[in-house]
Amino acid sequence: MLRFCLTLALIFAFHPPTPASAVTSSANANPASVSIAAAANLIYVLEALNPAFRAAHPEITVTTALGASGTFVAQIKNGAPYDVFLSADLDYPRALIAAGQADAPTLTPFANGRLVLWTTRADLPLTDLAATLRDPAVKKLALAQPATAPYGRAAQETLAQLNLGRAAQPKIVFGENIAQTAQFIESGHADAGFVALSLVLAPTLKNRGRWLEVPATLYAPLTQGAILTTRGAANPAALRYLAFLQSASARTILARFGYAPPTPATP
Repeated sequence: MLRFCLTLALIFAFHPPTPASAVTSSANANPASVSIAAAANLIYVLEALNPAFRAAHPEITVTTALGASGTFVAQIKNGAPYDVFLSADLDYPRALIAAGQADAPTLTPFANGRLVLWTTRADLPLTDLAATLRDPAVKKLALAQPATAPYGRAAQETLAQLNLGRAAQPKIVFGENIAQTAQFIESGHADAGFVALSLVLAPTLKNRGRWLEVPATLYAPLTQGAILTTRGAANPAALRYLAFLQSASARTILARFGYAPPTPATP
């Protein structure tokens, strides 16, 4: 059974990121490294994307931390030393632009995420979204925290569109981010919940439980946005990573995890 080694703050590193206290006065002490802050829905796809990037650029060291998009915005505003921010939406990168903490011309939509209702309970009917959500057997329904996690906001929008917001409220348990939400469902602490399709398609989870895709008409597009922070804009390695996300090889990997082609950004 999967066990996520993620705390409420969820800092999961492929290599430990440099602590803020270790940052020198220069933009990057090591120009052959790139530090990435990524939305938690990308936890598994980055396990495929980052090795592909390193294969093309073996001279570059990649460090990655994962968590809620809104949490990273707060951290970057407070000086966290990230070069690239991979958000689950475009609003959070735009918030960094507004705060003077990100390079506006580098804002790049790189994929569209998809939302699913997932359960590991074999006895729970999963043929109709609204009927499942109304089922008395669903006593706990997991959502990512809408205030900081775009997938949680999409789940909340879905419930509202189905006129189930009030009825579902007493059942809801919030994960700090989408990965922790999946942990609640996988462990049985929630009967069902809304997670990213990329999680249930990952090798670790694809044989766990059953899922039903939420119609895209029920929530605003989950356009994943990449942007360089003001620190990253001066880092050639960060520029190469941003270019890689738009490559054919990256798009192929993203599609394997259920991501659709990105919606073009609007000003």
